[in-house]
Amino acid sequence: MNFTKMQGAGNDYVYLNGFEPLPTELGHLSQRMSDRHFGIGSDGIVVIMPSDSCDFRMRMFNADGSEAEMCGNASRCIGKYVYDKGLTTKTELTLETLAGVKHLSLHLKDDIVERVTVDMGEPILSPQDIPVALPTNRVVSYPLVIENIPFDITCVSMGNPHAVIFLDEMDRYNLHHIGALIEHHELFPRRTNVEFVEVVSPECLRMRVWERGAGETMACGTGACASLVAAVLNGKTHRKARVQLLGGDLQIEWDEKDNRIYMTGDAVTVFEGEWPDDK
Repeated sequence: MNFTKMQGAGNDYVYLNGFEPLPTELGHLSQRMSDRHFGIGSDGIVVIMPSDSCDFRMRMFNADGSEAEMCGNASRCIGKYVYDKGLTTKTELTLETLAGVKHLSLHLKDDIVERVTVDMGEPILSPQDIPVALPTNRVVSYPLVIENIPFDITCVSMGNPHAVIFLDEMDRYNLHHIGALIEHHELFPRRTNVEFVEVVSPECLRMRVWERGAGETMACGTGACASLVAAVLNGKTHRKARVQLLGGDLQIEWDEKDNRIYMTGDAVTVFEGEWPDDK
């Protein structure tokens, strides 16, 4: 079985061509492939498939085998994958995900996809739709106490749940420990991704992310979008800002006219290979 390892801002996944036969147990396959000691090493796998309503469909599985709704960084890499491999000649694509239809705009250099802009849709702020188990209209700067430490969380869904925390000195905290506790907190019936954010300026955020089912990753596209939304809701930034991640930068804009989030960033092929069928 052929695979392609790709990364967007350091968020790395193994990409599989779902137009060809694949194993049925994709969650188990993701666990084996994602293992950074005995497998390929990744944050999970992404399967690119045919769609009845869009140009392509994606399914993605975290490193722990759980299926996720979508990933912004992965969706950019899908745009590069399908164009560079000749599966399409279009530079404007629609992508079916469990979080709805996403629109991709491919930016080429020498007929190779270098960057991709993704229309991530409108942010979801209703607690019941994120979901967050709180009886309120929005969860903005809600005090959540973790091991006697209060953290103000702002909750946003970009098709998957996020809890955003603003910190003045991020490196003072054990983000792995705190992230795991919040991910599995009873407030979040479907667990949650957790973003730790420092405000650098009204046009720049620094972010680290604890991803649901994967742990800390180098980047998270939906998390960067959620962080900008949370920053705007808390009066910390403008509606367009650069988000600095461990794996690189993303440009995020929350358009005031159409209420949609636009994310632009790189998409990089790391290497290709063949996974043994009996492994």
